[in-house]
Amino acid sequence: MARRARRHPPLTLVPEPLGVYIHVPFCSAICHYCNFNRGLMDAALKTAYVDALITHITRDAEPVAVDTIYFGGGTPSLLEPHEIARVLEACGAAFRVTADAEVTMEANPETVDVARLTGFRAAGVTRMSFGVQSFLDDELRRLGRLHDADRARQAVREARAAGIDNVSLDLMMWLPGQSVAQWLQSVGALIDAAPDHASLYLLELYPNAPLQELMAREQWSQTPDDDAADMYEAAMDQLEAAGLHQYEISNVARPGRESRHNLKYWRDSGWLAFGCGAHGSRDGRRWKHVADTRAYVDRVAAGADPVAEARRLDPEAQLAEALFMGLRLTEGIDTGAYRARFGQDVWSRYGSSLAPAVEAGLLVRETGRMRLTRRGMLLANEVMQVFV
Repeated sequence: MARRARRHPPLTLVPEPLGVYIHVPFCSAICHYCNFNRGLMDAALKTAYVDALITHITRDAEPVAVDTIYFGGGTPSLLEPHEIARVLEACGAAFRVTADAEVTMEANPETVDVARLTGFRAAGVTRMSFGVQSFLDDELRRLGRLHDADRARQAVREARAAGIDNVSLDLMMWLPGQSVAQWLQSVGALIDAAPDHASLYLLELYPNAPLQELMAREQWSQTPDDDAADMYEAAMDQLEAAGLHQYEISNVARPGRESRHNLKYWRDSGWLAFGCGAHGSRDGRRWKHVADTRAYVDRVAAGADPVAEARRLDPEAQLAEALFMGLRLTEGIDTGAYRARFGQDVWSRYGSSLAPAVEAGLLVRETGRMRLTRRGMLLANEVMQVFV
C-alpha cells in the first residue's frame, strides 16, 4: 500500500517588526542652526501634548510587533520620566513590543542628571543620544547651545552611572570658522568620552536659520569644500582606529551598537509615527502629521486624523527611494533581494546612469551587491541623483 504523502502547511512570511517614532517638539532654547519642527518649552502645552500622544497611540492600536521606539525632537529629555513611562506604557498596550526592543531618547546634555537618567532608564529607555555637536566651547556658543564641553562629558558619565549602557553622541562638522584641526580636536574628545555610537553631520545652512545672519554679521565662513572632505575622511580614520566602525555615511558604532531604529530608514523597513510633524512609512505609504503642536493636540482631542499629507508610492518610486536610502550604508544593497522585492534588476534599470560613478571610483559593483566607496559617500548626492 502506497504511503500517503505528508502535507505540510503553507509557509507564512512573518512581517518584520515595525519601528515607532515619537516626536517631542519642546526646547529650552532655539539653536542658531536648527530647522527642525520645534518650539520653546510650554509646561501646560507639554502636559496636553503627552495626553494627545497617548490618545493617538491608543486609538491606532493594532497587534503588530515593534522592536524599536525612538523619541526625537526637539528635546525629548524635557519630558519628565513619568511622562516617558506613560507613553511607553501606551506603546506596550497598543503593540507587541519585543522584550529586546531598542528604546532611544534624544537629549541635550544640560537637561539631564543622574536622577533624571535613572528615571528614564526605569521608564524603559535603553539608549541615549546626546546632541553634543562640538567639544569646543567657542563653537558651542556660535551654535547657540546651552551646554559646554565639560557638561557633555559629564552627561555621558551620568548615563553610565544610571545604568544606560548604549550611548550615542552627535557631532557637527563644517561649522563657521572651524578648521580641520579644531574639528579633529572634537573628534578626539568624542573618542575619549567612549560612546557606543556616534553620528557626524555636515552643518546645513537653512535660509531662515539665525546662523545665516550671525555669519554675515561676524564675517564667519566655512572652510573650502576640500577641507570639508579632509575633515570627513580623517575623522572616519580616527574613529575606525578607536573601534567605532562606519556603517552608514554619517554614522559609526561599536560592533552590535548600530542604531536599530535608524537602520529601518536606511533599509526601507516600516515605522509608525506619533506627534506633530512626525513622518511615518509602511507598505509603500508615506505620511506626515500636522506640524503645529497645538493643532496636533486639538485634532487628536477632537478625534480627527492628525495626518496633513499622505501619498502612496508606485513600485518604481519605491525602488528608487529604497536604493537612495540603502546606498547610504557601507554594506550597500543586496541586488538580488531588491530584484525579488521589486521585480526589477537594479543594474538593468539604472546601470547606464550609474556607469560613470563606477568608472570614477565612487560606486563598486560586486557579485550580488552594489555599494559606495568612501569617496563616493562624500559625493553621494551627486551619485544618487539618478534615483530622484
